[in-house]
Amino acid sequence: MNNIVFGIHTVQAIQNINAQNLLEVFILKDTDNHRLNVLYCLLKQKGVKIHLVNRKFIESKVNKGDNHQGIIAVVKSVNQHSEKFLENIIYNIKKPLLLVLDCITDPHNLGACIRTADAAGVNAIIVPKNRSASINATVQKISSGATTNLPLIKVTNIARTLCLLKKQDILIVGTSNKSTINLYQKQLTLPLALVMGSESTGIRYLTSKYCDELISIPMYGIVPSLNVSVATGICLFEIMRQEKFLQHNN
Repeated sequence: MNNIVFGIHTVQAIQNINAQNLLEVFILKDTDNHRLNVLYCLLKQKGVKIHLVNRKFIESKVNKGDNHQGIIAVVKSVNQHSEKFLENIIYNIKKPLLLVLDCITDPHNLGACIRTADAAGVNAIIVPKNRSASINATVQKISSGATTNLPLIKVTNIARTLCLLKKQDILIVGTSNKSTINLYQKQLTLPLALVMGSESTGIRYLTSKYCDELISIPMYGIVPSLNVSVATGICLFEIMRQEKFLQHNN
């Protein structure tokens, strides 16, 4: 069974986006979980194919320790695209907001970044083909179904892709805790590509060379850095705050 997702909230979110993305749903039979029973009724109303199964069946389809909450689903292929799809976005969206994730290898962080990007109105996420976590059940659960809604573009060479974006007058903004310029000091308006680096080392040196600006998030406590998904959220919503302010004053 490919493209498995699990968890009440995840299946609910996919159902809300588009129930047709749910090919089959397997629910624990004879459960007294109210949320699960409500979801069962919603899925039945939408005409989703449902199977009532025992716990052993469900646990055979997920990894040991996964909090499946008595429900798993088979979904359509994740919204993944090749580099060519990026051209469609550049040419068809007047002021795109793109998120570039440079070597995010932890599935929980990748899923959280995707969820945040969807909430912030990002048009597409760009990741390297070979140095990124794969879109597995964990990523889909953490993203709350956003993987079915937000295009994920896999590219062979991040630096080359940033060069392409620069040629289309898209501002490339990278993040680095070494930068003396914080995001509240810069004008961050669309079209723009935000580059976030890996959990341990940040964006790679070559990637940083293709950025127009390097910014940091001001830190006031004792911790040296933030989780990448938290940092992504802070940066994206500051970008959108500035964009909305600009629109309001024009």
